[in-house]
Amino acid sequence: MILSSAIRRLAAVAGVATAGLAGAALVPAPASPLPTVTVYKSPTCGCCTKWIAHLRSAGFTVVAHDTDDLNGVQSTFGVPFRLGSCHTAKVGKYVIEGHVPADLIQKLLTEQPRVVGLAVPGMVTGSPGMEGPGAEAYDVVAWDRAGKTTVYAHRQP
Repeated sequence: MILSSAIRRLAAVAGVATAGLAGAALVPAPASPLPTVTVYKSPTCGCCTKWIAHLRSAGFTVVAHDTDDLNGVQSTFGVPFRLGSCHTAKVGKYVIEGHVPADLIQKLLTEQPRVVGLAVPGMVTGSPGMEGPGAEAYDVVAWDRAGKTTVYAHRQP
């Protein structure tokens, strides 16, 4: 009852009604967990492993599948050939192609735009998993079902 009386005193000072407040006032809303990212990659690709580590450090759970048919995976998920990279992932209803930064995947999941997914075409030095000297600026591209692309974000080295 000490807790209940403390809540009533705080509520009185703040001018808040106390009905149903004891219990609800001290329990924060649970954070929504990030969805699992399923990655399809070559069994020998080191940069893919680094990108997966980047996602995990951002809080994503990642399940990785090695494949010798990445082109087949990309075709199945509707990745336009010109946007191809060294790994393809699925998160929720979206496709992620290449070294897309984790914060932009989180933004995509929050904003829910009408796109198939995001891509960093090729293997751009300086993108997550491709860190190293000679980092380059790059675009993160969104594409729709018709294959039309737009720049979703631009990243500087």
